[in-house]
Amino acid sequence: MVKSTRISAIDWMRGFVMIIMVLDHVSMAYNAGHISNDSAANYTVGDPLPAFEFFTRWISHICAPVFVFLAGTALAISVERKVARGIDSKGIDKDILLRGAFIALLDPTITSFFSGKLTFQVLYAIGVAMMCMAFFRRLSSTQLLVIALAWIIGGELVTAQFWFAHGQEQSIIVALLVGKYNTADLSISYAAVPWLSVMILGWVFGRYILDFGEGKIKTSPAKLLFTLGSFLIISFVAVRYFNDYGNMFLYREDFSWQQWLHVSKYPPSISFITLELGLMAIILATMMKIEQRIGTRPNGVLLVFGQTSMMFYLVHRIFLTGTATYGGLDNFTNLTNTYIITGVLLLLLYPFCLWYRGFKKKHPDSIALKYL
Repeated sequence: MVKSTRISAIDWMRGFVMIIMVLDHVSMAYNAGHISNDSAANYTVGDPLPAFEFFTRWISHICAPVFVFLAGTALAISVERKVARGIDSKGIDKDILLRGAFIALLDPTITSFFSGKLTFQVLYAIGVAMMCMAFFRRLSSTQLLVIALAWIIGGELVTAQFWFAHGQEQSIIVALLVGKYNTADLSISYAAVPWLSVMILGWVFGRYILDFGEGKIKTSPAKLLFTLGSFLIISFVAVRYFNDYGNMFLYREDFSWQQWLHVSKYPPSISFITLELGLMAIILATMMKIEQRIGTRPNGVLLVFGQTSMMFYLVHRIFLTGTATYGGLDNFTNLTNTYIITGVLLLLLYPFCLWYRGFKKKHPDSIALKYL
């Protein structure tokens, strides 16, 4: 074991959610009993939420917030270090815009082709948010926090003016920005604006890590995360208990654990954001403490998956959606087999990702590999 020169816990966290993401995507592709009614747009009051199916879906809710938040964190650390080295600002902006555009276009092109319909999902949201950071990066951390929190807290008021739940008419433009849209030919699940707010929070955290490393701040990132995580979980309980504003029209129907956790992901509600970022903060803080004690295993599963997350995402997503859409495997099995298939797929993905990480290191100047 060796001490890492970077925060390996960030890669561990990303690798952890990538594993859960595979389970969810296998279920989406192959599991006939899969449920994904985490939006007021496709949930009817009284719809059943079978425990095992619901739990399998619910644990994947943490994936997108972590993916987007840590994308902001990693980008901030990279960009702020470039700024400190005096690298040309226009060059930095160009790189951010190109990287964001590349990621955003993966959804309406590659992902859509293998899905069999035009799709705007998490890569679209990450890419658009990243492009926006070419401008927002010039703002102070305080200004960024005000912008992000203003949307997270007040976004439901804005969304309610344009996006209508329960099957009423929806606009594609509104869905791309703040809502949700789904037909046989088009799926928009990740609205750009709310996910931009998550990336902004990640960016601010990236700056915090750098400031702590330079001795400008005394409170460690891990301690900050524990404190904020606890506050966010308490906030989630309060919002869900009062069962009114903050739930993006997806309300708790009773006191069962399924109804407590049945929060709106599309678009993300206050209850969704506080719960998932709260869990992320506590888990990441724990991983940071563990890293301080045991160091980093260079070929650890979480580290390898976390350091190859973009390629990991594309490969497994293309395989699953492609075989479901064009291979006749759509909804062909049950939840038990979903877990088995997930385990097999992860066993196959590990050596591939290990190889790819090494290959990418050997070709650091490759334009083709730069953004994967």
